[in-house]
Amino acid sequence: MKSGTTNLSVNLNKVALVRNTRHLGIPSVTRAATLCLEAGAAGITVHPRPDARHIRADDVIELAELLKAWPEREFNVEGNPFHNLMDCVADLRARKLPVHQVTFVPDGEGQFTSDHGWSFPEDAERLRALIAQAHALGLRVSLFMDADPGAMQAAKDVGADRVELYTEPYAAAWGTSDQGAQLLRFAKAAQAALDAGLGVNAGHDLNRDNLPAFVQQVPGISEVSIGHALIADALELGYAATVEAYLRCLQA
Repeated sequence: MKSGTTNLSVNLNKVALVRNTRHLGIPSVTRAATLCLEAGAAGITVHPRPDARHIRADDVIELAELLKAWPEREFNVEGNPFHNLMDCVADLRARKLPVHQVTFVPDGEGQFTSDHGWSFPEDAERLRALIAQAHALGLRVSLFMDADPGAMQAAKDVGADRVELYTEPYAAAWGTSDQGAQLLRFAKAAQAALDAGLGVNAGHDLNRDNLPAFVQQVPGISEVSIGHALIADALELGYAATVEAYLRCLQA
């Protein structure tokens, strides 16, 4: 990543969700990844849940195999480290396959989608050993966090390398009288993370409308992970045109 730029990581969960409704293998998750990478995406994100309702264990392996041909791009695997995440990334390492970042997300096994970040000090001790385990595998660790400036130093203290700011509250406020207040809240949280020595990622319900203002006004965003809106746009525009449109949002 060049200094001052924000990387786009494409979350492919929704491609797998559509594929899983039939037994035909289409749409292809690896084909989607290839088209997004060819269009300039800096990485691929997946969130393999224990019930395998979208991304499956074999998808993770196949995507890692694919990314061997794209050594300058990153593979981010997210999920709850108390469920299947650590076994998943340890398996990739054992196979000598690329994985660069793990994003720890505190969701339940049957949860519809991620909807909150880790809490401190409540989650501190149980996260510390798992972060050390991920570091021992050579992985960068990002913690999924609410935009609470006061929690950023605690995230750093347990060993996190980055935080991923949970952006749904900002997205929900987009176009309302609360939009400015939410942007300020996220800007303060990001600055607190930077001040603590953390990198800053962001994701959840970001789209072509609300993304430009976010990256312009929230400092130091290293990466945005976008899935639902991007894949929905790709149904109309195609993968390449959609990725290019999101990259323009990041460069605006």
